[in-house]
Amino acid sequence: MFKTRLLSGIILVIIALITIISGGPVLFMTLLCVSVIGMQELYKACGVRKDKFELLEITGYLGILAYYLSMAFLPEKYHLLAVILGLLLLMFVYVFTYPRYQTNQIFAGFLGIVYVGVMLSYIYQTRMLDGGVYLVWLIFLCSWGCDTCAYCVGVLIGKHKMAPVLSPKKSIEGAVGGVLGAALLGALYAWAISGYNPNSAHTPLIYAVICAVGALVSMVGDLAASAIKRQQNIKDYGKLIPGHGGILDRFDSVIFTAPIIYFLAVTLI
Repeated sequence: MFKTRLLSGIILVIIALITIISGGPVLFMTLLCVSVIGMQELYKACGVRKDKFELLEITGYLGILAYYLSMAFLPEKYHLLAVILGLLLLMFVYVFTYPRYQTNQIFAGFLGIVYVGVMLSYIYQTRMLDGGVYLVWLIFLCSWGCDTCAYCVGVLIGKHKMAPVLSPKKSIEGAVGGVLGAALLGALYAWAISGYNPNSAHTPLIYAVICAVGALVSMVGDLAASAIKRQQNIKDYGKLIPGHGGILDRFDSVIFTAPIIYFLAVTLI
């Protein structure tokens, strides 16, 4: 299992490097595909998708496609309109096929659009910012860096449970270590790229603050994904990534972190 997890992890990192460094259409299309796969995993977990494609599921995919098309061809002020359009399409299906679908399925359908599709799209939007070629890596640095640091600190000195019912192994000490570790990684990253990054506003302090806040949010993302799995009585969202599970299992914290890093970068830099 360890070899499988390690190998798939290496492949995942290589794919991430290629797509994120390429940016533009390559990253755009990759994230659209990843969003659709992640939405399908969530739809299966929440009962939107059964044994075959359902009208409600397809409508959810159309909703996220509308959002991505708005990013590609329309000004930012129309992006929210695309999200609202997705909701309207879902409600259209709900009303005119009543009582085929339950209310919780409609909510899950809209959750898939926002929670998976919209929030993951901020990886692309961060990459497209001025200096985004450097900023985008903070999303993964604070998410996965926090997770690693929190685990190490938790194993060493963790005593007080952070969420005893939802995740008994996570500790408050580990959470603090994760946030501080992510902040340190952000500062070191800013220092390491200072010779290549011409923007003087990208300082170690700013990167440390962004990563610290991102780390806090990433832990909520991790716990939120766990909460959904527990309530739906599933171990993993999927089997796409051997040893890791599905898209949502691997990107649960990144989903929450991506929009926060984007807005912090826009605000602070």
